[in-house]
Amino acid sequence: MGVRRAVKLAENTLKTNGNSADLYTLGPLIHNETVLKQLSENGLKILDSDSDFETKKNACVIIRAHGTTPNVLRKLSENSIKIIDATCPRVQLSQKRVSDAALGGTQIIIAGDKNHGEVVSLSGFAEKGGNSVCVVQNSLEAEKIFVQKKALLIAQTTFSLSEFEKIEKILKQKNPNLQVFNSICNATRDRQSALCELRGKADGILVVGGKNSANTKRLYETACSICKKTALIETESEIPDDFFLLNRVGLTAGASTPDDVINSVENRLLEKSASKNPARTLD
Repeated sequence: MGVRRAVKLAENTLKTNGNSADLYTLGPLIHNETVLKQLSENGLKILDSDSDFETKKNACVIIRAHGTTPNVLRKLSENSIKIIDATCPRVQLSQKRVSDAALGGTQIIIAGDKNHGEVVSLSGFAEKGGNSVCVVQNSLEAEKIFVQKKALLIAQTTFSLSEFEKIEKILKQKNPNLQVFNSICNATRDRQSALCELRGKADGILVVGGKNSANTKRLYETACSICKKTALIETESEIPDDFFLLNRVGLTAGASTPDDVINSVENRLLEKSASKNPARTLD
């Protein structure tokens, strides 16, 4: 939902203002090269650093689905830059929870990838409250941190559910009164759960999504653990030839993968498999 919303906002902005303003996104809008290429061809550019703000006065900047920090928002406003906020509503809710808790003197613990845009954003909102913030990427890191009497555990929306549950268990042993907000997106949970159900049912698994997407990489790692023959691809042109000879192929996709890309992979598999094995029926 958050990804579709961000892309739709960008497309609408290009249609409305494409000929009258410099249009940028603050970092890649989403982690999918296919979508980014299409937006770029239509005139959308990427700002990789806030050091460029002063040279972009009166431009229009789209805040990506991952969100950004209060400090960056302030700098954009100071430079008279028009802001279009495409932050995922789920991330916005997490930002508010983090900010409110930090202002109340609560330690903020974020389960997520340290350099992920959403985690950077949440950390910024925690620091706005003047309290300490800690990012843990896995259960091993959770073992090493100190948990204060007032503490909140929150998750990157695309974080691994199983890893989050391990982290929660470890931190609650340190502080039974730990507040926990499981902010993992339903779509992320469903994809992870559905993928696990393919164990023993597929001869090979294709994971469709951006190779720089954190949640897509997690899906790929999970797929590798349940099926020896697994490949991570971004488009139908990258499907390995030997997958067309398999009886059953499992398909899954990252949160930033558009439906039309997933459909094109499925159609390519069906069409080419049928041509190579005309007598075989595919499930």
